[in-house]
Amino acid sequence: MTQNPGKPASPADPRALDLYDFATSGRQAAGALRVSQMPRMLAEVPADAPDRDTVFTWQGEGSTQPELQDDGTEAPQPYLRLAVHGSVYLLCQRCLTPYSQHVDVDATYRIVATEEEADEFPLDDDEVDVIVGSRQFDLVDLIEEELLLSLPLVPKHNVCPEVHESLLAGSDDEADEGGAQDEAEKPNPFAVLGKLKSGGPDDKKH
Repeated sequence: MTQNPGKPASPADPRALDLYDFATSGRQAAGALRVSQMPRMLAEVPADAPDRDTVFTWQGEGSTQPELQDDGTEAPQPYLRLAVHGSVYLLCQRCLTPYSQHVDVDATYRIVATEEEADEFPLDDDEVDVIVGSRQFDLVDLIEEELLLSLPLVPKHNVCPEVHESLLAGSDDEADEGGAQDEAEKPNPFAVLGKLKSGGPDDKKH
């Protein structure tokens, strides 16, 4: 496939992307970002993490979609689709040790010209976000923002390391066993009733 040299497959600088041209030309781009290139993400990584500079891969695709205008005509409007995948180390809030959290982002944006237009944009489509475009758009900032929004509110392992998990499990098991023992010590009302019924005729004989 021959590429148009005027429209490279990847932007030279994802921090200064002509977002309007990217969308209206239907261009695609891909790349990789290290956590160290995203200061707010780096701030989420524990100091004792095995790897504080993991890598996220991203893909962007521009497009236009016809939309009804105020004058009743249809006109193509710019859109951006962004996908980001990777893992970052976070601090487990249950056992307070670092763990690797996988993050996936798949978002579609309607590109508008001003903040005012973004505020007035109808929010009837939950699958589409609104962003203000520019000729020097910082795609890295958008990627970082989406990654931060995708992080769990309470980071934690699916299963904590054995030493911590055993302590947690032991307390839970003891509580469960204690509850089961309490249940066992309680007389079964139906059993008591049965004894009364079976003992009734004998009592009458005596």
